[in-house]
Amino acid sequence: MRWALAYGRPRGVYLWPILLALLLAACAGPDAPPGAVHVLQAQGQVGPVMARYIGRGLGHAEAKGAGAAVILLDTPGGLSSSMDDIVKRIMGAKVPVVVYVWPPGGRAASAGTFIVMASHVAAMAPGTSIGAATPVAIGGEDLGETLQDKATNDAAARIRDIARLRGRNADWAEAAVRQAASAGAQDALQLGVVEHVAPDLATLLKEVDGKRVTLQDGRVVELRTASAPITFNRISPVERFLDLIGDPNISLLLLSLGALALLYEIVNPGAIFPGVFGLIAIILGFFALSVIPFSWAGLALVLVGIALLVLEVFVTSHGILGVGGVVALILGAMFLTPGNPRFAGPSLEVNRWLAYGLAAGMGLFFATIVVNVVRARRRPALMGPDTIIGEKGVARSPLNPRGFVMIKGEYWQAETEEGEVQPGEEVIVVGREGLRLKVRKRQGGEEK
Repeated sequence: MRWALAYGRPRGVYLWPILLALLLAACAGPDAPPGAVHVLQAQGQVGPVMARYIGRGLGHAEAKGAGAAVILLDTPGGLSSSMDDIVKRIMGAKVPVVVYVWPPGGRAASAGTFIVMASHVAAMAPGTSIGAATPVAIGGEDLGETLQDKATNDAAARIRDIARLRGRNADWAEAAVRQAASAGAQDALQLGVVEHVAPDLATLLKEVDGKRVTLQDGRVVELRTASAPITFNRISPVERFLDLIGDPNISLLLLSLGALALLYEIVNPGAIFPGVFGLIAIILGFFALSVIPFSWAGLALVLVGIALLVLEVFVTSHGILGVGGVVALILGAMFLTPGNPRFAGPSLEVNRWLAYGLAAGMGLFFATIVVNVVRARRRPALMGPDTIIGEKGVARSPLNPRGFVMIKGEYWQAETEEGEVQPGEEVIVVGREGLRLKVRKRQGGEEK
């Protein structure tokens, strides 16, 4: 303790490097010998988090000199932008990549079909399916004939070229986009969509042993997977957290609740928890937007809507700012996620009922505050501005310099002339500015 004080730093400062080291360790991949098989588990929606995870996992496999990387895939589809990132990363990998649709009952639907087609070796477990890769709008609505044709033609051309490059059935791959064709494991094997159907990972690694694949840099690599050690590189806690908050509904709630909490801190100085919560919520809200595609126009409307609602409390606009804030908040929520194409999977948009309910709730909250403020201003004063001067009271919160005092059974906002006043200490009113009193601490020798 003396050593820490001598250097002017509390001991807690030295915990930060330890916490940072633990965080980096959680995000780093496992140790593995050269030639090991690195296994990644990509389950759920194809999105930015999955793209980051697969990119990190393949990078770790390359750095460790892995013999192969196996992606256990089970997805209903997802964002086209994230799918493109994953496809590019697999095709540019410096180690052979095996995509294995697993477990039984799983699927590589929509965007997952592209990921399977991009792999050096494609395999499926019995009872799995692949296909139905027709692009749709991000919210599931109709794209419109022109945009639908553009998206479909572009996707069909891409998946056909990828299938040809890997020596797979290009006609079926195109049909998966244009006619939403699907196939089970055995049918996919017979159609030349995948090369292997294996009941488990161990069987698959034995089957692909000795297979030769060509990497993007032109190297021909022979797989040695039958007896290679297996290393599982699972999704990190940070990536799980990103996946949890990577939702526009959560982001909208965090930004809105954070703004309300900060407003409460501004109106009631000294209430530390709301301010801390509001700051953290707003940071997490922007952090959530960083892992999903969003519209800057939608975000700007949300922030403008919140700002207008806050201004309604301080500016007499007869409700104009409040109504404008509610309308801007609803429009911003509707425009927060762009309408670019996606490949099936869960919808990535703000729930309309959430937007309506949030706007109505915030509008009612601020309307209540405005009504109470107006009532307080119109209420006749119970004590004249001159008669209260000289009265004695008790501090009910720390005055540093502002807080609350009790004068003749009433709470008042107060500000000290100098120094600090602790709760329970007596004060004397020396002046008044509107609804705020000027006070000073009562000295010990003054008459009570």
